[in-house]
Amino acid sequence: MHDIKSIRDNPRAFDKGLARRGIEPQSLALLAVDQERRDLIQKLQDAQTRRNELSKQVGDAMKAGNKSKAEEIKAEVAALKDAISGGEEQDRQLTQKLNDMLAVIPNIPLDDVPDGTDEHGNIEVRRWGNQPGFNWQPKQHFELGEQLGQMDFDMAAKMSGARFVVLKKHLARMERAIAQLMLDIQTEKNGYTECYVPMLVSDKAMYGTAQLPKFVDDQFRTTDGRWLIPTAEVSLTNTVRESILDETQLPMRLTAYTQCFRAEAGAAGRDTRGIIRQHQFSKVELVSITTPEQSHDELERMTGCAESILQALGLHYRVMRLCTGDMGFGSRMTYDLEVWLPGQNAFREISSCSVCGDFQARRMEARYRPTEGKGTRYVHTLNGSGLAVGRTLVAVMENYQNPDCSITIPDALKPYMGGAERISA
Repeated sequence: MHDIKSIRDNPRAFDKGLARRGIEPQSLALLAVDQERRDLIQKLQDAQTRRNELSKQVGDAMKAGNKSKAEEIKAEVAALKDAISGGEEQDRQLTQKLNDMLAVIPNIPLDDVPDGTDEHGNIEVRRWGNQPGFNWQPKQHFELGEQLGQMDFDMAAKMSGARFVVLKKHLARMERAIAQLMLDIQTEKNGYTECYVPMLVSDKAMYGTAQLPKFVDDQFRTTDGRWLIPTAEVSLTNTVRESILDETQLPMRLTAYTQCFRAEAGAAGRDTRGIIRQHQFSKVELVSITTPEQSHDELERMTGCAESILQALGLHYRVMRLCTGDMGFGSRMTYDLEVWLPGQNAFREISSCSVCGDFQARRMEARYRPTEGKGTRYVHTLNGSGLAVGRTLVAVMENYQNPDCSITIPDALKPYMGGAERISA
């Protein structure tokens, strides 16, 4: 959510920021509603002042024995009361209208974000590791999984439809092992606090992290009006909603392993085979709550924490700084980690790490009290995948495959796999 006062103070800068995202100027329409509301508030304040003055005059008229004058003043007070009540309802409607307009406007990108219309405008920041060499044509993960007899899409389709999978035996265990490795690294080495969080949340929680109202079609809703989380970012970030923290509590670093649910409404025809894009998938999420001064450095730190998982698994990857046209709705800056998949002969996204500034905090009313100075300030929020577990399973399978379709287990996962060396049919 944007600060209307900031827009009021510098509408040109606001529209310029939106233009970098390919969005038409919005300040004129916003400020028109804002001015209408401010004029109304002034009228209500004037009416309330007049009502208070008249209320005193009623007493004076009664003391003077002028009942007719007192009744005349009472009638005017009653009319003002009705006018104020109607004005307050109009104020609520204008406030809601302004908030609804602001709620669908994306965050303003930082100056360091490159301009661009789509993924072709992204900039590569760095690479780690080397592409594995194969003396044969490497297979894609779903070919390997089906050959192993441990990845069943037909069974999943019978019970749930497309974009679901049943993992069995060692692949099911490896999925769990990957998540456990991620949690252990993020909590024991990178300083995140592990949380167990709800996977069903309210409208307010989804609105707070900007999944609503803009992306309603991408979500799954239950019959009782709650939502299945698309990412644990929703639950973790909302742990600070409607609260005032002390600056000494910041930065706050949280992580959780959850199932995630996405309708993939705009993904028709994309990644229809395999487990790259599923309606249900698991993820280890990273969330940081910081002061404004800390947030940029925290983005670099968080990205490094996500990278540490890929490095532990020996997976070749690159870090991309997303351009304005490829960046998420609530982000001010985003780094994508793209892992090398030999079966696809391509890099594919496995993590996004974003800084949102106070965009989410304003929607959640999440503040902190500075150690020095008076008043409160909005916190800054960050989120990132540390990592998407299913996509990491894909990367391990494709990078550690053998000619007979068996999978060599990376050293980092062996303790979680009972010491096994290889997954075979």
